[in-house]
Amino acid sequence: MSSSQQPFRLAVIGSGPAGVYAAETLLRSKQVKNGDLEVSIDLVDRMPTPFGLIRYGVAPDHPRIKGIITALHRILGRGDIRFLGDVEFGTDLTAEELRAHYDAVIFATGALQDADLDIPGIELAGSHGAADFVAWYDGNPDYPRTWELDAESVAVIGNGNVALDVSRVLSKSADELLRTEIPANVHEGLQAANTTDVHVFGRRGPAQTKFSPLEARELAHPQGLQVVMDPRDLEQITEAEWETIKADKRTDQVVRNFSGWLEEQQRREAAGEEPTDKHGGPVSRRLHMHFWHRPVEVLGEDGRVTGMRFERTRLDTEGRVEGTGEFVDYELGAVYRAVGYHGSELPGIPYDAKRGVIHNVAGRVTDTEGTVVPGLYANGWIKRGPVGLIGATKSDAIETIASLLEDIESGTLTPAPERDEDSILRLLEDKGVPFTTWDGWMALDEHEKALGAAAVDADDEPRARVKVVEREEMVRVAREGMSTPANA
Repeated sequence: MSSSQQPFRLAVIGSGPAGVYAAETLLRSKQVKNGDLEVSIDLVDRMPTPFGLIRYGVAPDHPRIKGIITALHRILGRGDIRFLGDVEFGTDLTAEELRAHYDAVIFATGALQDADLDIPGIELAGSHGAADFVAWYDGNPDYPRTWELDAESVAVIGNGNVALDVSRVLSKSADELLRTEIPANVHEGLQAANTTDVHVFGRRGPAQTKFSPLEARELAHPQGLQVVMDPRDLEQITEAEWETIKADKRTDQVVRNFSGWLEEQQRREAAGEEPTDKHGGPVSRRLHMHFWHRPVEVLGEDGRVTGMRFERTRLDTEGRVEGTGEFVDYELGAVYRAVGYHGSELPGIPYDAKRGVIHNVAGRVTDTEGTVVPGLYANGWIKRGPVGLIGATKSDAIETIASLLEDIESGTLTPAPERDEDSILRLLEDKGVPFTTWDGWMALDEHEKALGAAAVDADDEPRARVKVVEREEMVRVAREGMSTPANA
């Protein structure tokens, strides 16, 4: 560092969990806590709002959202991390400009693109990436305000958290989602939807899903919904596999949900009874759970989806999935692939296109030959790929910050020439970038809560929040609530 009187300047690109936990890990390091290192951290995000994937990549009725948002809000609300929103890396600020104002930069931009599903017909109209649908119903300002929901029968390919979220939103009534923060255009779109049957397909069996017991139970909660099971999917589980299932509490609870739904379904069929939803009411929609199905081809006519072909699968003697040679077709009007995410390339940053990650070693960005690029680091999904939950992101942050601290202590980082905290604000304003701050987010937060208080849900109760969708409106509300010098 050029001057012991100035703090170490760090920019973190991305304000989701990976970005926030990277900043928090540095602030909680013994070097900072002992007073041996003074730091100044800016959290930069392309959205006018903080929280990244938690605000724009998870279903609004997801049971764990509120807890994560509360934790992130508490960290950013302390005031020792500065938030700069509506600033896009590569467009509003380049890597060279960042290194001119910060001693180091951590990229925590996540992975928001859909992973490819390389089968014939996947390009047909009516075939969608689940991430795009999630962005629509979460009110991402960079996506269209409408979504085609004409199909009566739709497929969701995948057995992970995203597939679960998409299936739940498609199978719930629009009015039930009024209890959440969904925008008005999303409620209107879902209310006009023709969807009656949602089919969820997984390559493996019921024991290999990524669902938590709570999330599995909640699949059956929506009013008017019946969960439909195929007896073959559970009959295919061997006695040895049942013993393995019973030995794992989480897996046992999840599979018992499935077997319980099947038993009730078969009891009603044997008694000649009409199906009901979990609450005893009439059924207007069905959620079909299909296991042991490998996607083979999306079928279509005149350029549009009309169905899908699958091969039945099983586990071989070593527990690997293999095809059985039995193929089955389903009539469908739309397909959503939820087979994983893929990270996006950042301008000027070494990128592994196959894995969708920034080239790095222990969080240090490297070129394609493995040589470390001084001052650049990565954390979260853009570092390791889109696997793991919050716990893995925290572990990532510990590793990345350990590398950063080693480089600070060894003196290998070149200090930035423009290290005044306000210099980056002046640069943004000189470039005409209408950035937002934490004060601005607090103003927008209150604005969205006020919109909710003025609206009502299906039970005529005030809503907790109504999310603003238009970027211009978000920036306007946030800028009006910002203190100087940010809006000077």
